[in-house]
Amino acid sequence: MRSFEKFKIWVLLICLVSQLGQGFYLPGSYPHKYGVGNFLNVKVNSLTSIDTELPYSYYSLPFCQPQEGVKDSAENLGELLMGDRIENSPYRFKMYTNETEIFMCQTKHLSGEEFKLLKKRIDEMYQVNLILDNLPAIRYTRKEGYFLRWTGYPVGIKVQNVYYVFNHLKFTVLVHKYEETNVARVMGTGDGSEVISTVRKGETEAPGYMVVGFEVVPCSVQHAPDSGKNLKMYNKYPTPIKCDPTTVAMAIKENEAVSFTYEVNFVESDIKWPSRWDAYLKMEGAKVHWFSILNSLMVVTFLAGIVLVIFLRTVRRDLTRYEELDKEAQAQMNEELSGWKLVVSDVFRAPSNPSLLCAMVGDGVQILGMGVVTIMFAALGFMSPASRGTLITGMLFFYMILGVAAGYVAVRLWRTIYCGDHKGWVSVSWKAACFFPGIAFLILTTLNFLLWGSHSTGAIPFSLFVALILLWFCISVPLTLVGGYFGAKAPHIEYPVRTNQIPREIPPQKYPSWLLVLGAGTLPFGTLFIELFFIMSSLWMGRVYYVFGFLLIVMILLVAVCAEVSLVLTYMHLCVEDWKWWWKSFFASGSVAIYIFLYSVNYLIFDLKSLSGPVSATLYLGYSLFMVLAIMLATGTVGFLSSFWFVHYLFSSVKLD
Repeated sequence: MRSFEKFKIWVLLICLVSQLGQGFYLPGSYPHKYGVGNFLNVKVNSLTSIDTELPYSYYSLPFCQPQEGVKDSAENLGELLMGDRIENSPYRFKMYTNETEIFMCQTKHLSGEEFKLLKKRIDEMYQVNLILDNLPAIRYTRKEGYFLRWTGYPVGIKVQNVYYVFNHLKFTVLVHKYEETNVARVMGTGDGSEVISTVRKGETEAPGYMVVGFEVVPCSVQHAPDSGKNLKMYNKYPTPIKCDPTTVAMAIKENEAVSFTYEVNFVESDIKWPSRWDAYLKMEGAKVHWFSILNSLMVVTFLAGIVLVIFLRTVRRDLTRYEELDKEAQAQMNEELSGWKLVVSDVFRAPSNPSLLCAMVGDGVQILGMGVVTIMFAALGFMSPASRGTLITGMLFFYMILGVAAGYVAVRLWRTIYCGDHKGWVSVSWKAACFFPGIAFLILTTLNFLLWGSHSTGAIPFSLFVALILLWFCISVPLTLVGGYFGAKAPHIEYPVRTNQIPREIPPQKYPSWLLVLGAGTLPFGTLFIELFFIMSSLWMGRVYYVFGFLLIVMILLVAVCAEVSLVLTYMHLCVEDWKWWWKSFFASGSVAIYIFLYSVNYLIFDLKSLSGPVSATLYLGYSLFMVLAIMLATGTVGFLSSFWFVHYLFSSVKLD
């Protein structure tokens, strides 16, 4: 009987999940029903600008404050790290109730400091970001026959050396009638609607609405100086207000007050709740972008296939030719060996700085695993733009958990290099746990001091800084040590050939080998430079990035190309009797980071032309350096592990005395 009850519960859950799946609801995000007349509270986020990239608190400027005082909304770790500071605001609507000429407040007379700060924020093109029911306010402008979409609205505008502030906001809230899911309809029972009721006793089926759009039109309106003195917040303004976005009238002056007003209009829309984010995710010229990216992927895949086929045929021909000879011919051939066969006794000689190499490979596995898992979850919709900060939070979580993999790979590689000796595995684990996080900590601390000095909300609070350090040393480091312990217990990879005590002298090369290594990064860079443009635009131009499924495909292709490029270069070095392939295989694919950094500098010069001030440029270059370091470790690890597998396979497949 109990098993039958459990079966019915599971059937009900499956049906509910399938019903939700038909609506395409984002995981962790659900519609909120508002009755007519219910209050809708607008929230404010940090002021942002693509001119400085320094976010500031909304209330750092002389704006109206809510009657109950400024309160922080619940924020997750990712939001704090991204510089978001979501707070309550005085803007308050009633569902499906249109209101006009609503008075907010009249500020005190602007002091000299406030006047200068307001002018500075207008010069730096700062945007005000409002949020209603988790939807950012969106603004439409018309230019040359096209509608342009913006998130937020500017603080003000400068016209002929006169500064005007946008002090009147015209809101449009798009709503859609709430459609409640009937459990009986889901179960498919004919008379179930009488059994399972969706309305509680004593309640009437009053119409409810969901917010599916939030638009704003900012206006600069000249109010009479004394008209707001006797008015309270939310009172009706005594004179009509005409909102014309094409004209400006409210010039700010020192020792003069500014009055703020707003109006709101509710419009019933055909947009359904699951589609309400479509307006934010649309891309201009999407077809051109997609065809360009698809063309790039096809070309890169074709070139990588040619390289792989030629490479495999060359190696197989060498092995087949050698194995078909009889013993006498093999002995004679051993005396006339050339190319990679001459380095048989040196190819597995321990590289320089082996512990550093092990730590970097371990960190690379950790970063690569974090990237793949995070992008997979994001592609499934669990880290959508509707859930602010979840992407950064997920990255931190997966990075810490994958510390086990970092310690395991680092220590097992260490034991392989030293032929099974597990001495020093604790030191290697510590290096793997502290190498990349330590460098990241130094970069972020330096940048954080700049943000603190600028009083920006982008600065990580001291309490959060302490929390991040505790997460590092209390979770990430112990997990890395646990992984190192399992790596020390796991059997090491045995070499197929013996290594001589005296190293073989490497003949002089016609060209520097490192030049070829650094040039090898161009092919992996070709697989991602178009996608990199969208990512950079998302990070620095305030656009929403959401094509995680395509990013996953590009990442898989990048891994394949990195492995192929490193294999080719390793084989080329062995053919010229250069047995020092360890570090070169790592940097052959890891050198793609150099080109990404150069692309970042190019993006700074040609796309972020308005970026002003040494602090902004330093922040940009610092975050870019942090990004390319992580990419170098991830791509270098792919190249090294593929080369290690190839060298081991190559020398274990041929009999060499």
